[in-house]
Amino acid sequence: MKKRWIILFAFLLGISVLGLVMPEAADLFTVGDNINMANVAWMITATIFVLMMTPGLSFFYGGMVRAKNVISTILQSFIAMGVISVLWVFFGFSLAFGGDLGHFIGNPLTYFMFENVGAANDALSMSLGLTIPLALYALFQMKFAIITPSLITGSFAERVRFSGYLFFIIFFSIFVYCPLAHWTWHPDGFLNKLMHVRDFAGGIVVHASSGIAALAGALFLGRRNNPGAHQPANVPFVILGAAMLWLGWFGFNAGSSLAADGVAVKAFLNTNTASAVAMMTWVVFDCLRGRKPSAMGAAIGAVVGLVAITPSAGWVTVGQSIFIAFVTTIISNIAVSWKNKKNSFDDALDVFPTHGVGGIVGTVLTGVFVYEPDAGISHLHSFLNHCLAVVIVFVYTFGVSYAIYWLTNKMIPLRVSEKSEKIGLDRSQHDEQYGESDRELQEYEN
Repeated sequence: MKKRWIILFAFLLGISVLGLVMPEAADLFTVGDNINMANVAWMITATIFVLMMTPGLSFFYGGMVRAKNVISTILQSFIAMGVISVLWVFFGFSLAFGGDLGHFIGNPLTYFMFENVGAANDALSMSLGLTIPLALYALFQMKFAIITPSLITGSFAERVRFSGYLFFIIFFSIFVYCPLAHWTWHPDGFLNKLMHVRDFAGGIVVHASSGIAALAGALFLGRRNNPGAHQPANVPFVILGAAMLWLGWFGFNAGSSLAADGVAVKAFLNTNTASAVAMMTWVVFDCLRGRKPSAMGAAIGAVVGLVAITPSAGWVTVGQSIFIAFVTTIISNIAVSWKNKKNSFDDALDVFPTHGVGGIVGTVLTGVFVYEPDAGISHLHSFLNHCLAVVIVFVYTFGVSYAIYWLTNKMIPLRVSEKSEKIGLDRSQHDEQYGESDRELQEYEN
């Protein structure tokens, strides 16, 4: 059992020693003539907002599970801030945004240990037209890399081994997230450069990828032993988490303009409008289907609206954002109901029907409403490219994620034992406990 922790400790020890001999990147903290200080101030704020989304997600997911799994579920999101931050500095940023290798991946040596991140006249900074230091851009992108694997955790909640999860998110970030980020956001990535696919803030890179990986995880790990119809441990946690996500999403979307400009304001407006419309649509649609208006429904609907507008937030009109939110919410709501009715796989917190479907529908609708005549292709061609991109991303993400689950499971069994699942992951994985033991745990101990 200690071998898995020895591996992680050795990795931390290795990069700690390496850090002693790595020189600080030249001009990392200096400000050149191209830097706009207003943009710097806004992007520091936006980066903080995006990081705040991960603890928000911790509460959002943590409140949905049973009381015996609250701490483990919260920790699975929270720990990603540590794991991915270290990985991003080590070579993750390079894989995503380093020198292009075949339009598929970045050169891991370009910004290894953040070397060259502060270099003058950096090629990436010039290609993106940055008016902020590249180090700040790297930090902003780091927060996206952190929350993406965190989103996946809702699908295999209440049954995954913590140490196995740590290895999974490392592999996922290297082999799924970084390539997708390169394809979509690097100036030479093939979705961006060759197919002219547009993703303003992560409809493909963050939400579609996490939702699809969540689907693969739910299928690979199998159903919980006794999923049943359980009461969420703490609905106020869910509301708090949704509120933190809504607030943080302003940095997520408006910050993706990379400047304090009109595009940021448009993204801000569209983000708030879409979330509000989606929240109301989810609640009203539930009532039309014979359900009562619920706090859970309002929270989930708000998040679906945020997901839906993400790929097009800075480009569409406010009227189009209303339509995108309405349509995506209806489809996601039906997808959740269909999944629960069919009961074919155990996506515990409906990650695929919300984030996956929301990101996919939002990306397709981006192809409908966002068109660049200067790209040299017709509007129909642009739309078809967005649809094709969804197919490519689905096949790649599902296939590679499933392979990562398989590989990780060979190293460390991903499923906890039946006994551990019965008593809850808080006790079995972390020797901690949230509140009083629930009825199922009491019955087991008796």
